[in-house]
Amino acid sequence: MKLLSKYKREITGFVILSLFYFFLRLVFLTSLPIFTDEAIYLRWAQIALRDSSWRFISLTDGKQPMFVWVAMIFIKFINDPLVAGRLVSVLTGFVTMLGLFVLTYELFKNKTTAFLASLLYIFYPFAQVLDRMAIYDSMVATFYVWGLYFSILLVRKLRLDVSYTLGFVIGAGVLTKSSNFFSLYLLPFLLVIFDFKQKGMWNKLLRYIVLAGFSSAIAYGLYSILRLSPLYSMIDAKDATFVYPVSQWITHPFTYLFSNLSGLTSWLLQYLTFSYIVLILIAVFFIGRFFREKLLLIIFFLLPFLALALFGRLIYPRFIFLMSLMLLPLAAWGLEYLISFVEKRLKLGLPKLAYLIVLTLIFVAYPGFISLQYANDPTHSHIADRDKSQYIDGWAAGWGVKESVAFFRQQAQNHKIFIATEGTFGLMPESMELYLVQNKNITIKGYWPVDVFPKEVSAMAKIMPTYFIFYQPQHRILPAGYPTLKLIFEVKQGNTNDYYRVYQVTK
Repeated sequence: MKLLSKYKREITGFVILSLFYFFLRLVFLTSLPIFTDEAIYLRWAQIALRDSSWRFISLTDGKQPMFVWVAMIFIKFINDPLVAGRLVSVLTGFVTMLGLFVLTYELFKNKTTAFLASLLYIFYPFAQVLDRMAIYDSMVATFYVWGLYFSILLVRKLRLDVSYTLGFVIGAGVLTKSSNFFSLYLLPFLLVIFDFKQKGMWNKLLRYIVLAGFSSAIAYGLYSILRLSPLYSMIDAKDATFVYPVSQWITHPFTYLFSNLSGLTSWLLQYLTFSYIVLILIAVFFIGRFFREKLLLIIFFLLPFLALALFGRLIYPRFIFLMSLMLLPLAAWGLEYLISFVEKRLKLGLPKLAYLIVLTLIFVAYPGFISLQYANDPTHSHIADRDKSQYIDGWAAGWGVKESVAFFRQQAQNHKIFIATEGTFGLMPESMELYLVQNKNITIKGYWPVDVFPKEVSAMAKIMPTYFIFYQPQHRILPAGYPTLKLIFEVKQGNTNDYYRVYQVTK
């Protein structure tokens, strides 16, 4: 009881933060339709759960398995696989919020700043998008934030227990996605906060190098688990889809740098919003205090950001999410500085809490509006343009999937049906398999390309009710030579003029 009394304010603060976080992440959790990548990852988790020999199934597409392993557990206990997968990201986002708190406190030794960092994360539109989707990136960011926290502890404490904890955190991170290797590559830059004037400096520096090497060995050891699978080489092949290998990059080192920088910067600014940008600039402008701590955060943001711009072949906004989180402790410091500055200058005699509440509300109002609007009405939300085209307006957004699942379940109650899908990997047929594969009355098969109507589908139509799902924009008008198809229903894809359509194939 004494402990509860001593930390009453902190506990109250955490309870309030937690309520805000879970409300904003869980409200209307399924308002956004299933995204292509979600369908793929959740189908992998479903298969891995039912067959232990497929626990490394994600390597078939060159993806690390950590997210799939965790989603597999949630799918076991939650009936709706989409809800199960999205809850994984909701919970990893919560762990990220806690990580930002301890990271900010370790850097600035100020509880108010630490609480503000967590609060800014809750209303950060970028976090709102990714913490509500069953894709890798929320989990990737979790390990990046905690990796930096334990890296700072290592350079300041020089303890073995911190070293192996860091190794396990980074190891789990690289088992999630290759971008978490940045946590290893940036370890030398922790010397920015190393005290070179302390007594026994050379001995402590050597100790840090040894302990950092030990952490790296653990991380690489955990990553080596993937070598147990014959599909391990697929990771490099998949990474090469998104990032130029050095052997290719060296032939055109700066060809795409400026276009990549333009796109990445545009997406970052859209998600930070004017509010957070102002706070970050305040922190950077008044950089005299905590100079080295702020410089470390800038390094952990800027170097991965520039590396992605330099080597990026195919880039999406979600790739910069983990590094963008390094800016939130800066924004929190800027907000705390502004609160103290206004309190001293206005001299209204009000408690600091009053200034804190008012100024915080001012700076989180617009990001909070975007976040809540995205949850409630994603089609009219103001997220980054590239994300909106993917998650909401593009063919990769699964508008119509929910309606299809309900329709096919009803049709298959008393007899067998056959479902053909446009596509053999991705949203189709994975989203149908995710919900319907256990139904013995339903057979699902994907086809690609479908410029010529599959003869097998025509044959199945003579045996049982047969349906064909078209959802990609090139098939707004079905090709000539198709049999007569009866339109069952169609669903508009976001704000576009394209439609997801379900047809019944005539005999």
